Amino acid sequence: MTLGLSLETFTIVHVVISLIGILSGFVVVFGLVGGKRFDGMTALFLTTTVLTSITGFMFPFEKVTPGIKLGIISLVVLAITIAALYAFHLAGPWRTIYAVGATLALYLNVFVLVVQAFEKVPALHALAPTGSEPAFLVAQLVVLAAFLALGIFATIRFRHAAAHPA
Repeated sequence: MTLGLSLETFTIVHVVISLIGILSGFVVVFGLVGGKRFDGMTALFLTTTVLTSITGFMFPFEKVTPGIKLGIISLVVLAITIAALYAFHLAGPWRTIYAVGATLALYLNVFVLVVQAFEKVPALHALAPTGSEPAFLVAQLVVLAAFLALGIFATIRFRHAAAHPA
């Protein structure tokens, strides 16, 4: 039991929080591409993404796993991103730091989504049962390339929007 919930129920809660974080994250990052801030959606994205990492640490484990390491990295990225937005109010370089951090935080969640999809979806698992097969690697490279492009556009356009307000 975790937080008084069965492991199955806790897993469902964790997955729902993660999916809300991913969906709201896409809204936020595409907003950045358009040079816009969506404050309510941003708060939802940042909160659910932090909760995704925190609840990820609550699953039973015997040793430090790649997932735990990724959760730690995610929380560090989120701390910097949250500070850029709420403590430094996107002033100067913090605007760029925020755009990069938000995009990176979303990428990390999508990275885990792809890993989980290959582990849990039978058709994908058949293509890459160990997670080291070409199908898995190609999927992760496509996601990485898409996020690099998205991150570049989001950072440039969001920074440009500050220099040239509408």
